[in-house]
Amino acid sequence: MGVYSLLVLGATTSLTGAANACQTWPACGGQWFAVGSLDLAVVWGHRTAAALTAVLVVAATVLAWRRGESRRVRAAVTAALALYPVQVAVGAYTATTPGSAALASGHLALAVGIFAALVLALAWTLDTQTGHLPSAEWEGEGRHDGDDGGSDPGTGPLATVRAYVRLTKPRLMWLLCLVAGAGMALAGGRQLAVETVALTLGGGVLSIGASGTFNHVLEREKDKKMARTDDRPVATDRIPPRNALAFGLVLAAASLAAFAAVNLLTAFLGLTAIVFYSVVYTLVLKPNTRQSTVIGGAAGSLPALIGWAAVTGEVGVAGLALAAVIFLWTPAHFYNLALAYKDDYERGGFPLMPVVEGEAKTRRHIVYYLGATLVSAVVLAVLTGLGPLYAGTTVALGAVFLYFAIRLHRERDRRAAMRSFHASNAYLGCLLVAVVLDAMVV
Repeated sequence: MGVYSLLVLGATTSLTGAANACQTWPACGGQWFAVGSLDLAVVWGHRTAAALTAVLVVAATVLAWRRGESRRVRAAVTAALALYPVQVAVGAYTATTPGSAALASGHLALAVGIFAALVLALAWTLDTQTGHLPSAEWEGEGRHDGDDGGSDPGTGPLATVRAYVRLTKPRLMWLLCLVAGAGMALAGGRQLAVETVALTLGGGVLSIGASGTFNHVLEREKDKKMARTDDRPVATDRIPPRNALAFGLVLAAASLAAFAAVNLLTAFLGLTAIVFYSVVYTLVLKPNTRQSTVIGGAAGSLPALIGWAAVTGEVGVAGLALAAVIFLWTPAHFYNLALAYKDDYERGGFPLMPVVEGEAKTRRHIVYYLGATLVSAVVLAVLTGLGPLYAGTTVALGAVFLYFAIRLHRERDRRAAMRSFHASNAYLGCLLVAVVLDAMVV
């Protein structure tokens, strides 16, 4: 996290133009720690973090060799240590030669390389220390802690209404609508039209509801086999499949109408999201490949493109960068749930990674994808010019997510898996709020 903080600070320093306040190195005009302005404070914060992080990188390398860690761990930390002075030298040259895009890009690329090496070293160290130990993430009585809003709603007319609401998977709506909202904020800033926001988010709610309903219908037989889903409305015949299907079609039609009122590209992307989640993910990927979680992340990333297209009428690079953050975050997020309900997914016949590859490999991949998510968050900042609020959020909440991912390796039980799952939600939710605030308010 020290290296990641340095990476984010460097991007923020460059984006805010703070680097122009000090074009000498290591001191600023012969003065040390002179912070007469906010820009100078940012510059010195970056350089101080670089010095402190260097100590941490050296310490990690020394410990890896003294403790006799595996060859790949030692290779990874040694590579990080070897790259570090090169990255510092490029940074120093960049500071004294402002305006060079190639130098700035090289400086960022080296920082990403150091961070990636340390993420690999961490994942491999945790795997060596805990991969052979027994796991219990799926043991004990499981809660209905999914995406469809809770347990059986009871009886009566109001209960029937609640059952239909449950078909729409309301717990997914807030996050996916926030993704679309972030896409709109990045594209339009303070110039967003109220009508565009209302139609886009309204269409998003309806399309998510349609996708969730189709998922309930198509997976009803598998849902009956899983404790986490066996009380779903279609699985229990509270709502007949035919009625649920009709309900889903109405929601889909209404969502496409709302999107089309914005523009045709938004409607096309909305239709793609519904079809991808309902057909490609639910029917093709999820029952047949352990990579369904990774590829299925495209369904969650499409709202970013929908939000961007709603404002601009096209698919832009920044919209794709936001979508990439969601895509890479999805495995780091969902693998925790897959660990907590491994026995359920196995009974349902879903070949998810914990079922076919084991818990240790799944925990290791959570760290991999978390690292990739954090890097993609920096790339998004570079492409969009997001500021200090976003930078602070990705560092602070990224550290929290990483902390719980490490605890999952140490504890290997259901509570640890669910803590990591909720930490991933908190990271993305706060990051998206920061995107909106940085783009529209700050």
